[in-house]
Amino acid sequence: MNTAILLKAATGNGNDEYSRDNPGRYRGDRGSPASTALWVFMGVVTALFSLFIAAYVMRMDSSDWNPIAMPPQLWLSTALLIAGSVLLQLAGANAGNARFQRAYALFIAGGVCAAAFIGVQLWGWQQLLAERVPMAGNPAASFFYLLTAMHGLHVAGGLIAWMASMRSVRLGAPGLQAAWRVRLCARYWHFLLAVWVVLFGALGWLTPETVRLICGTG
Repeated sequence: MNTAILLKAATGNGNDEYSRDNPGRYRGDRGSPASTALWVFMGVVTALFSLFIAAYVMRMDSSDWNPIAMPPQLWLSTALLIAGSVLLQLAGANAGNARFQRAYALFIAGGVCAAAFIGVQLWGWQQLLAERVPMAGNPAASFFYLLTAMHGLHVAGGLIAWMASMRSVRLGAPGLQAAWRVRLCARYWHFLLAVWVVLFGALGWLTPETVRLICGTG
């Protein structure tokens, strides 16, 4: 009797088979309801942050706008988010090839990086407050706290999904569900990284002069 364990795709599309003896490359998450829902959610979040950035740009033109210096902790938090995204991508690749022990270790490391990202962001807040940069009074500071808090909340939401997926990744059964969940988490982490890079660039280097130059009003 063939000892290969064939599992139908957790997505239920019935087109993907999975064998622990010959795992191949898993592609079963494409087109699943959860995958589609995640794309829609990321679209909504993209629209939300786009509106925030548009408000940020328009507010920069006011006379009471006083730019703030970015706390150096943001470089560390950015590195942690990049590391988390890479680790989850590797976890997904290993889970898709039935290397669940390695996938589990990478998955844990990726989540720890994301949790550390939130901690370092709070450290950056603490430094700004110590430097007497309050949340109110300066619109540049207010936007900094608002945008970083919104992004941090989305990272925290991703960590909830990450924790819910830990057990299935650790057990490796059913295999396709584990790979599917890791890939969804990795996709969301890549998205959060892209959003953060845009926010970090806007908060740190976008100036009223640059905006006027881009808009042709300077």
